[in-house]
Amino acid sequence: MKKTISLFAVGISLILLILSWFYLWRSNTVVPNEKAYLYIRTGATYSDVLDSLTKHQYIRHLGSFKTVASLMKLEQNIHAGRYEIVSGMGNYSIVRMLKSGRQKPVKLVINKLRTKTDIVRKLDAALEPDSTSFAQLLNDTAFLKTWNLNTSQVQCLFVPATYECYWNTTAEKAISKIAEAYTRYWNDERKQLAASIGLSIPQVITIASIVEEETNQDDEKARIASVYLNRYKLGMMLGADPTVKFAVGDFTLRRILNKHTQFASPYNTYQVKGLPPGPICTPGKASIDAVLHAEKTNFLFFCAKEDFTGHHNFAVTYDEHLQNARRYQAALDARKIK
Repeated sequence: MKKTISLFAVGISLILLILSWFYLWRSNTVVPNEKAYLYIRTGATYSDVLDSLTKHQYIRHLGSFKTVASLMKLEQNIHAGRYEIVSGMGNYSIVRMLKSGRQKPVKLVINKLRTKTDIVRKLDAALEPDSTSFAQLLNDTAFLKTWNLNTSQVQCLFVPATYECYWNTTAEKAISKIAEAYTRYWNDERKQLAASIGLSIPQVITIASIVEEETNQDDEKARIASVYLNRYKLGMMLGADPTVKFAVGDFTLRRILNKHTQFASPYNTYQVKGLPPGPICTPGKASIDAVLHAEKTNFLFFCAKEDFTGHHNFAVTYDEHLQNARRYQAALDARKIK
């Protein structure tokens, strides 16, 4: 009798172990490329979570998942966020992750962005807050005053880099986190360098943004920066082609024509003396440091080399510059670039 009871107990234990394995530990995910992401919006309900899992077909057996979720009281513990579903995960692992709110941060890559609209689109695509939330903050004078910036200097805050933040963070927290890198970058040493050339931080970044748009050649940036600093200090028009593209709103232009330079805009440095109201892109650190460590030159002009290597010919006099420009224009004509 005792032996029969013992065998029965063993049998029950085995059945429970099998059920536990099936419900708790057995792989219950179907995800492409070994991992996928489940996004739970702020205010979402348990039903919303189930609907999302069903829609994306991340769960192989929804019934077993719901059983474990019910036992672990997931319905009372829904946390917004971005959750990484990895191939091979069982119900227990998934439910525990969702219940604890252990989400995967977003790696937000800020590269060269030109306009405020570009910045808003980038943030809107990567994070939960909508474009309206980001746009309102980037046009909020009081908010930007925290960093002594105005609404024309928004690009200053966005130092190109990779930032980690949670997907469901608020728009204000997201921008403030990015701005922390701006604050760290502008340490006392760089502030002193800016002051030594008679420029504010936004002015340095504005010139750096022009340098950024002028060349991809880091070895030339400090020389190009010297040209614009020389012109600025002499009270000359900057005459920067990238500012015309920004003013016109056409960044595909290969040749700047007279009709473009006549375009009325505070950003058109062929028409307005001094610096534009703010940066024309988010310049990288190499361009900013090129301004802070600009070469000491007498150059007032530069023109792309006719060999299309991306490098430039520099000139002190306008006559010398015209000769360089004619060679480049001839090369453009030969290639039928309009």
